[in-house]
Order: sequence, then structure tokens, then C-alpha cells
Amino acid sequence: MAWTCNGFRFAGVSAGIKTNGAKDMALIASDRTATAAAVFTQNRVAAAPVKVSKAALKKSGGKARAVVINSGNANACTGERGKADARRMVDRVAEALDTPPETVLVSSTGVIGVPLHVDRVDAGIDAAIAALATDGFDDFADAILTTDKSAKKARQRLTIDGADITLLGCTKGAGMIAPNMATTLSFVATDARIAPAALQPLLAAAADATYNAITVDGDTSTNDMIGVLANGAAGNRSLRGKAARQLGDALAALLSELAHALMRDGEGVHHVVTVRVRGAKTDTAARKVAREIANSSLVKTAIAGKDPNWGRFLAAAGNAGVALSPQKLSLRLDDVVIAERGVGVSHGAVETQAAAVMAKPSYELVVDLGAGDAEASYLACDLSHEYVTINADYRT
Repeated sequence: MAWTCNGFRFAGVSAGIKTNGAKDMALIASDRTATAAAVFTQNRVAAAPVKVSKAALKKSGGKARAVVINSGNANACTGERGKADARRMVDRVAEALDTPPETVLVSSTGVIGVPLHVDRVDAGIDAAIAALATDGFDDFADAILTTDKSAKKARQRLTIDGADITLLGCTKGAGMIAPNMATTLSFVATDARIAPAALQPLLAAAADATYNAITVDGDTSTNDMIGVLANGAAGNRSLRGKAARQLGDALAALLSELAHALMRDGEGVHHVVTVRVRGAKTDTAARKVAREIANSSLVKTAIAGKDPNWGRFLAAAGNAGVALSPQKLSLRLDDVVIAERGVGVSHGAVETQAAAVMAKPSYELVVDLGAGDAEASYLACDLSHEYVTINADYRT
């Protein structure tokens, strides 16, 4: 049975932007003006749609009726024409839905530096508007993909103050994945009623705990965006306090599920590893070390080779810019301890056991700094031959 969310319609169609004829134009529309929140890339070379959507949210005061997305072309590094094309997409949707332009958000993903084929985009938007349906979420999720192997969707249901609330989310991304506010394109529709001032911090916190703690290749895209629309169709009172935190917990759980799906679907990924750093003096220190390990190319290649090369893991920890004592460091893969007090546990059985752990599709790499009680974790993955192959000829 198709997933639905009260008061929302979805569409995904082919506009001919992708040369293979796959779906490449997506549209989400709320039957009423919704509360909107978003987080965007922190890359200073931000794409035109990011700039246009940021301006729209500011002008509308955190309100939106629709989000229009094209895939196959990022509309990034396209100058003033790119901004004009993004606004053209907004205006076309706004006119069709009879809503102010500032209540339409726009997003793009794909190849950087190529202008949009506006005639195809115009026709695709018209087709998407005609195709809007309450049961169109699957088509929508398909239409935002680029090098992804499959669509990535999640749903949360909960009851708050007697109202049954649904959250539907989908995401795309397989490369250019690194934590920095958003990382990828992701969209969430919920029928909860909540004010913009309450929803935005909930999204920021949920993204920070999930999307900002994953890395495929250490590169942050020009187009990253997570957008949430909350239209109030569930009929609940506007959420605040404890009730708002319940929605925030559900949103974080939804984004966590999507973030894990992103990692599993990463370009050339065969192993997803939870890098858990314990025993840090502060949460910030723990996070810095976890991120450094997760982003290390040498760690990633060791993961790809299923090689328990503990020296690489500890060397990456030492590169994080955090004060630590090497003689206090310990390291394990799942339950297999491979280093203690900064020195490897050097007998053959341990090496064999550790290699067996690293052969699994998912496992934990746990580093204890022995300096305090703080901890943090990141999702990391391998850097494989397939990743190089995909990205070596991404454009050509």
C-alpha cells in the first residue's frame, strides 16, 4: 500500500533532463500553507536553488506550499542565469498552485556547471503538476535520485495529545556526502501543526545528530538541503514544549533511518562502520576525533581491504587536533580488542578475529581516549575501486 500523509500530494515524472529517460522532476504540494523549515549546505559555492530557497523562507517567515526538485542537473556554478532559472521554476509552480512565489522552495541535484534546459524543465513541471496525487510518494522519491542504486524512504507514526501524526521522508545521495548542516537532498512531509519558530530548531538538532554525523567521501555538495513541511492536517493543537520534543524525537528517528540508508547506498560502499569515540574530555573533542577517523582515506581503504590496521586508526585519532595521551588509547572492532594503552594486541588469533569482524557489512570501530566521560559517533564506510570508477567518468 502506498504511503500517504494527510493534506499532501506528490509527483515524480520524466522531463528529459536525464539522458536515460529516468524520472527527473519531483514535486511535493500541500493542500494548505504549511510551516516550513530547512537546513542547507555550508559550502560557500552554493547552488542557485539554495540561494533562492533561503530567500523564500526568509520572506515567507517559514511558510511554504510546495517544493519543486529537478535531478540530473545541479544548476550550480551557473551564474545569474542559474538564479533566473531557479526563480522560473518557482514562478511556474506558484502560478499553477495559486500561491505566492515565496511559498515555493526549489532544489536541484546532478552535474555542476551546466545550465538547465529550461524548455524541458517547464514541460516537466507542467507534467508533475498534472500528476500530483496523494499516493505519489514513491514516484517523488524516485525522481530525486542521481547515482543512487535505489530510492530511500522512511516513515514515522505517533500520537501526540490524541492526534495521530505521520511523517514521510525520502533522501538521495551516494557521493559528495560529508557532514556539514545537510549533506544530500532530503524532504519530509508531516501533518503535524507546529510553528516555524519551534520546527526550525527541531530540524537543526535532528540533522546535527544524524546527517551531520555521516561521511562517504568527505565532500560537501553545493546543493545540500533538508526541507520539512508541516501542514497541520492532523488537527492537533500547535505543538510546543514536551509535545514539540516528541515530534523532534520522531523527526530525528526518521532522519537517522534515512542517513543509514544513504551510507548503505553510497558509491562503491560495501561496509558501513560506526566509528564510536569514548573517554573524551568533551563532546566536541569526541566528535572531532570520530570525524577525523571516519574521513581518513587510509582508514577508508583499510575498511575496503578488511584490514585491521590499527595503526591507521590511532594515527587518524591523533590528527584531529585534540589533546590526548597515546598511552591511554584503546581500540576494538566490535568485541575484539586490537590495541591497548596505545599498543597493538599482537597475537595471531586477535588478527584473525578482527579481520572476520571487518568482513561483515556493518560493525563498530570503538576508540577510547581514556581522558573523560564524553563520547560521539560517526557513520563511515569504505573507499573502494567502484567509487573511483563512478567518479572518474561522472561527467564524460
